[in-house]
Amino acid sequence: MKRSHLIAAIAAVVAVVLAVAWLAPNGRSNLIVIITPSMDNPFFGQEAHGAEARAKALGYQTLKFSHDDDAFKQSQLVDTAIARNAGAIILDNAGADASAAAVAKAKAAGVPVFLIDREINTRGLATAQIVSNNYQGAALGAEAFVQAMGEKGAYVELVGKESDTNAMIRSKGFHEVIDQYPDLKLISRQTANWSQSEAFAKTQSILQAHPEVKGVIAGNDTMALGAVAALESVGRSDVVVVGFDGSNDARDAIRAGKLHATVLQPAYRQAQYAVELADRYLKTGKTGQPEKQLMDCFLITSANAADLDNFNLVRR
Repeated sequence: MKRSHLIAAIAAVVAVVLAVAWLAPNGRSNLIVIITPSMDNPFFGQEAHGAEARAKALGYQTLKFSHDDDAFKQSQLVDTAIARNAGAIILDNAGADASAAAVAKAKAAGVPVFLIDREINTRGLATAQIVSNNYQGAALGAEAFVQAMGEKGAYVELVGKESDTNAMIRSKGFHEVIDQYPDLKLISRQTANWSQSEAFAKTQSILQAHPEVKGVIAGNDTMALGAVAALESVGRSDVVVVGFDGSNDARDAIRAGKLHATVLQPAYRQAQYAVELADRYLKTGKTGQPEKQLMDCFLITSANAADLDNFNLVRR
């Protein structure tokens, strides 16, 4: 055999061996595809980072994508994962109803989907839905808000995207607590679509119409920080602001005395756990857990803000 032919034959054998080595036990590749709404948003970025780090530690290859809350783009990315023969997909989805078709498509192709952060309204499509206990977390935030408000005063609620299940669950959790106090008066409830700039503009407008505002409770930290900026712009340091997510920016605002509290949903750990379940499923054909799983949230105040880092409590 010519030397060139021998080299080519050896290369082919090596390629086959590597291909086999990178197959998961179910015959799919050793690739985990991670799809989140955004890489720029700190919360979603830490989800992706946590999932990637855990997957690599377990010996998987990874690809990361963002769907930008666009269900059509999400569907295309799921197609890409299927075409790449992915072993599993870790997905923070683009809508409780709009995402069901994409998850069903992956399931039909034999690619298990592990949802994090946001659930879908259809059961039996995803292998797992791992979400924060948003209701429990919202109740924690509301209790801190009520106490800081002295159980009375005019307040504003900033709500996330109306189409997002989490936005509605958090709002219900807030009101389950706050509505028990008749001297707390909701004077404006505005959707700010999780956006800091929208929250800034809407808070400014509300303050002009209602200077008596004494509190703002927001469905995420981004909106809470938009409200903080609006309050600072008019010299209002007397307003209680509470957020939700547990971002580093919120931590810093709490330590600076600008934000009263936030609620940590453990995004990093949640994403890691999803990968661990995917690993178990790929190796055994089952997760050993129910499809929907809730992870409790934690209240963050000045007492423990120093322990918060990248959506994770780090005990010092």
